[in-house]
Amino acid sequence: MGFFKKRNIDDLGEKKRDMPEGLWTKCPSCGESLFEQALAKNLRVCTSCGYHFTIGSEERIASLVDEGSFAEMDKGLDSVNALGFKGYLDKVKAYQGKTGLTEAVVTGRANIEGIPVLLAIMDFRFLGASMGSVVGEKITRSIEVATAERKPVIVFSASGGARMHEGILSLMQMAKTSGALARHSEARLPYISVLTHPTTGGVTASFATLGDLILAEPKCMIGFAGPRVVKETTHADLPPGFQTAEFMMQHGLVDMIVDRKDMRATLAKVLRYMGGGK
Repeated sequence: MGFFKKRNIDDLGEKKRDMPEGLWTKCPSCGESLFEQALAKNLRVCTSCGYHFTIGSEERIASLVDEGSFAEMDKGLDSVNALGFKGYLDKVKAYQGKTGLTEAVVTGRANIEGIPVLLAIMDFRFLGASMGSVVGEKITRSIEVATAERKPVIVFSASGGARMHEGILSLMQMAKTSGALARHSEARLPYISVLTHPTTGGVTASFATLGDLILAEPKCMIGFAGPRVVKETTHADLPPGFQTAEFMMQHGLVDMIVDRKDMRATLAKVLRYMGGGK
């Protein structure tokens, strides 16, 4: 009889198309599948466990500043291959095309709840936000402008450390940025450092940890060398949670851990307390 006829897979019709890419993102912390549109609306923070995804400078700026207030500075500064490192400029050009950025940091003037500030946002998408000469120069210039205009400066750090392609020139940026911050401090002006995932290497060893106030996003990695290097150097077992924001706050390096959704209001509050809202 017809209704007992064995069915063939072809009877099911056209094969279901694969789901379009980019609609869902898996949280690396809890494994939850997150709808991309909802994730973006929540500032790329997992709605299930609160995991903070890495975000680009454009998203970061949009989440922080008063609408239309950001005016970028020094956008035209570009890297040169002073040491003749093979393929370096090709790599830089490739990342410029991929990210739409000129370099691994975006700097400029902005207002946060009406408070004028100088802002520097590192972008991990560009060569791991490694600190080369241009990154150091742009951050230094933003600090110097803040000092001259008597404004607070806020730096959001996210970096793999010094840029190996520039050798000693990269390491010199540690001293240059720190010197600019010393003059800013002598002028009795606020500097707020915000650490995001990951903040490591020469950035941690210089301007990232020199803030009058140091904030951090939850569970971000903060350190100089990687855990394996530290363990091999100290010959000691590392404590649980080593190099997380929570561990650093417990041991006095970080002053406050702030969720991304609360960052704008928190910055405005502390700026007013520190006199930056005058």
